[in-house]
Amino acid sequence: MVKRSGGELLFAISVDRASAKSVTTQVYNAVKQLIVSGGLAAGKRLPSSRTFAAELDISRTTAIAVFERLASEGLIVSRTGSGSFVSDTAGAQKPNARLVVDNERPATTKLADLIAEASPRFFQRLAHPSKPRAFITGLPDYDAFPLAVWSRLSAKHWREPRETVMGYSDPNGLASLPQAIADHLSGSRGIACDVGQIFIVNGAQQAFDLIGRVLLNRGNAVWFENPGAIGARNSFIACGASMVPVPVDREGLSVEAGLRLAPDFRLAFVTPSHQHPTGAEMSLDRRAHLLRAANDRDAWVVEDDYDGEFRYDGRPLPTLKSADHAERVIYVGTFSKSMFPSLRLGFYLAPKPLVPIFQRISGAFLHGVPSSMQAVMAAFMSEGHFATHLRRMRDIYRERHAVFHEEAGKHLSGLLDVAPSAAGFHVVGRFVQPRHEEDLVEAAAGRAGLTVSTLGRFCIEPIAEKGLVLGVSAIGARAIRKGVETLARVLETI
Repeated sequence: MVKRSGGELLFAISVDRASAKSVTTQVYNAVKQLIVSGGLAAGKRLPSSRTFAAELDISRTTAIAVFERLASEGLIVSRTGSGSFVSDTAGAQKPNARLVVDNERPATTKLADLIAEASPRFFQRLAHPSKPRAFITGLPDYDAFPLAVWSRLSAKHWREPRETVMGYSDPNGLASLPQAIADHLSGSRGIACDVGQIFIVNGAQQAFDLIGRVLLNRGNAVWFENPGAIGARNSFIACGASMVPVPVDREGLSVEAGLRLAPDFRLAFVTPSHQHPTGAEMSLDRRAHLLRAANDRDAWVVEDDYDGEFRYDGRPLPTLKSADHAERVIYVGTFSKSMFPSLRLGFYLAPKPLVPIFQRISGAFLHGVPSSMQAVMAAFMSEGHFATHLRRMRDIYRERHAVFHEEAGKHLSGLLDVAPSAAGFHVVGRFVQPRHEEDLVEAAAGRAGLTVSTLGRFCIEPIAEKGLVLGVSAIGARAIRKGVETLARVLETI
């Protein structure tokens, strides 16, 4: 028997303890708004009262009171032995969003007129081993994936009529998957959007390439986090962009530095929820400053939320897109981290002014992601398995971060200054003493069988800080302990 899902993720709901309104009223209003706005569609299963209370940090009594009020209004129904579900009669209406960025300007678009040849030194991609090992970055735990559930849903899909499963895919995505993604973004990431704004692609890398080709002409300035994500960097270089390395500090990308370096920027690339690779969280002031700068200069912002689902000391941080009332942010998501890399499935959420442009581009040049993958993923999400899987993986990765920090305290003290980590798939350690990064990488791989990345590998321009980026998600506690001991021996000899 397949285990029942844990219900929808509702991390977007927040409670203001200082508010004059009771916690019960606040939570009730938030859930009701999700239901009547269509964010929680009819038939969606809510978490149990115990899970709901734990995830919102409220009492179970409050959670039960909220459910009772919703049920009394006919918004949810309880089914014995199954849980609470959004009722079929729940009304739906579109929410009224209001722009908050001052002095808005009409948005414009440009198609790239030339793809320039990029400098070969930037095209560095780390080859992933077939079997995870310490300390490869960016890989999920394969063994924890619910393969039996995925296999069952796959078999069910392939029993559909042949014209359904064997025909060409819609270039813009199978209808059921964008709907499932929109529902998830609404409840878990605080993003309200129309289904038509979501485009399905073969991973985030294809999204970056399409965005660059549509929005950039050769020589257009692109603010890029330094250090920053290698795949996106390579895509924009290949589109002929003039890359502007913008420094990153504890508050994320420095908007002030970006304006000083390239005030006429066309696009900015950021990872605000968990900066890649430093782990910095973009502050609210920086987010507001970036949105104002993009609006004032008729520019676009690409938000890569590559691992935003995975935060271990509380709720996932809000997205930049959730505050983008001026329609300047293109939100990019991937299932390679939350599911498995070979799925090659991602999506981007286009601002409304760009939707017709991307629809034309997709229809003219793309054949679409295989419909089978989309259909199974849509079923995996709509039946609640995705939410259940995310909850489980957060628990697993939280434990692995804790094990790494415990072992680092024992063996790496005086060798690496390991920054506290409560999110994502990796940990960053700065060298206590100056070291040659590349020699260390070669020694770790050749003599110890470790895969480590350096901070310098992620930089367009060199930075003063030197250190290592160490993945801890793909391996268990035993491998982490052994890997830390081995890394300590390597550091002591280099």
